[in-house]
Amino acid sequence: MSDERREGYDGTGPGAITPDGCAVEVWTRLPVGDAPDVIEAAVPPGAKILELGCGVGRMTHPLVDRGFAVTAVDESAEMLARVRADVRTVRSPIERLDLGERFDVVVLASFLVHAGDPAVRQGLLETCRRHVTGDGCVLVQREGEDWHRNVPRESRIAGTDGVARILSATPVGSGVNSVHAEYVFPDGTWTQTFLSRPLSTEAFEQALTDAGLRVEAYLTEDRTWVRARPFNRSRSGPAR
Repeated sequence: MSDERREGYDGTGPGAITPDGCAVEVWTRLPVGDAPDVIEAAVPPGAKILELGCGVGRMTHPLVDRGFAVTAVDESAEMLARVRADVRTVRSPIERLDLGERFDVVVLASFLVHAGDPAVRQGLLETCRRHVTGDGCVLVQREGEDWHRNVPRESRIAGTDGVARILSATPVGSGVNSVHAEYVFPDGTWTQTFLSRPLSTEAFEQALTDAGLRVEAYLTEDRTWVRARPFNRSRSGPAR
């Protein structure tokens, strides 16, 4: 049985579709890119990592193989079924997660911080803050500056015969766009429609601040990967 779909999110194509419209089969085919390298360079060796929105384990598996202790969280049972048996997994909506423990590193990737609903976005960031140690860090992946303006666009999917297309980003009110994506492979076509809220650097940093996090560094030249640190909101400076 498929998971219940989130409002404003949809997907089509063979196989299971997750609550946010992702096709599980597509995510098994997408390359991980340089994300594990970015993470490895930004955190201590062997760190205890909480990965939020792990999907099929594209980043999970390389991080485990590099010696990190990863707890992988996703709301989709079908996604988690693709994660290796040697990885600790938790099924839960990220914004409602409360494991009662803290981690050296919390990772919120896949542009999840751009959730269309501001309450969901803040819930995601509060989960990050709730689960990171006082001297730990939160790694967030955000969209590129022109991500919603540079449409339509397409790119070859590295290592496959597939093509990924962002066909449109249509305003649907209150600063939110409905984004329509398509993934075409020789043996099938999948689509995803999802809500995404563009965030200026100022709005992004303010959202972090509201959750008790503060940007420490932009880790990549395109500023899409960010390392943040927790701070005590009752004080003016970062937590020590």
